[in-house]
Amino acid sequence: MNPQINKRGHSNHEVKGEHWNLEDLKAKTEPGTNQYLFRDNIPPYPKPEFHVRHLKHDTNKNGLHGIRGDEGFRNPGYEGFRNPGKDSLLWWSLVVEPDEITAAETRLLETTYPDRTEEQAQNQWSFLWKFATSPAFMKTSRMGSYRFTFPLEEVLDAYREQFCDGKRPVMRVYSTHLYKQEVMYAVLVHSPAHNRKFRRYPLLSDDPNGVCTYKDGRFIWRSQAMSETHEYKLVWRPDQNLMKGRYLYYRPQYYVWDHVAVALHVEDQVLEFDVGRLRENLKFCNAGPVTLPGATFEDFEEAEETVQDLWPYHPSPLEEE
Repeated sequence: MNPQINKRGHSNHEVKGEHWNLEDLKAKTEPGTNQYLFRDNIPPYPKPEFHVRHLKHDTNKNGLHGIRGDEGFRNPGYEGFRNPGKDSLLWWSLVVEPDEITAAETRLLETTYPDRTEEQAQNQWSFLWKFATSPAFMKTSRMGSYRFTFPLEEVLDAYREQFCDGKRPVMRVYSTHLYKQEVMYAVLVHSPAHNRKFRRYPLLSDDPNGVCTYKDGRFIWRSQAMSETHEYKLVWRPDQNLMKGRYLYYRPQYYVWDHVAVALHVEDQVLEFDVGRLRENLKFCNAGPVTLPGATFEDFEEAEETVQDLWPYHPSPLEEE
C-alpha cells in the first residue's frame, strides 16, 4: 500500500484498482502500519451482506450555499488543465436503512442455518443492530450539518442523462484506503466515453466474494468490520439454529471499521437536480463523535434559518436526521 495525505489532511495508505478485505489488508500491510488492524483480542462479530438503495452527501454551510447556487453537486477542488484528473470526482457514501439491516440479518441467518424451522425463526431475536455501531451506520455527520439523501437509482439516472448521453454508466473498482481506524472502499462511476482513461481500474463485477458489487439497482456491500467499538460478542446456538449478541461486561475493544464510497467522475461540471428535489432530500445532522478537518456545524435553529433563506418557498420545515 502507498502512504499518502488526502485533501483533508488525513494520512492513509492506498491501493489503487483493488478492494482488499481485512484478511488481504493484514497479509499485505506491515504490522507497524496500523495499530488497530492487527489487534487480536476482537470478539467474534457478524459480517453481513447489505443491499443498499440510497446514497448520502454531507456538507457544511458553505457547501450548502454552493449546492443551492449550482442547483446540484460539483467537486469544488477541481483543478482543470493545471492538474487534469485531480479532484475530478464527486463523492457520495452508502446509506444503510433500518429495514436493510433487518434484511441483512435475515440473509445471514438463512445462510448460516439453512435448515432452521419456522418456529426457530420466530424464536430468533433481532441482534444485528447491536453491532451496527460504526460511523457508517450513524445518523450523525463527520462533514457538516447538512445531509442530502437520494435514492441510488435517481443519482445514477441523473448521471446517465447528464454525463453519459443516456448510456449506462461504467462502474469500476477504484481503491482501498486504510486510515487509522477506517477502511474505505471506493467505487468509481464514469461515462463510457472515458473507458480508455480509466481502463487501469477493473470493472466492478458480480463477484460473490467481492467487498462491493452492484446488482438489480442496489449496491451489495459485504461489510468487513461494522463495529468501531466492540461491546458485543456474536454467539452461535447451532442446537437451536439461533444467533445473538452477548454484551461484554469488560472494557470495550476498539477496531477498524469499513464503509463504501461512490466517486462520480464529473470534472468541472455539476450533477444537477431540481431545486425542490434538493430541498426535499435535505436534513439537518448533528456532529458525530469524530469529525473531519474542515468540518463546521451549526445548531438546529441556525440551520433552519439558513435553509429557509435558501429555499424560502418550500412548504415543509427542516427535519432532523
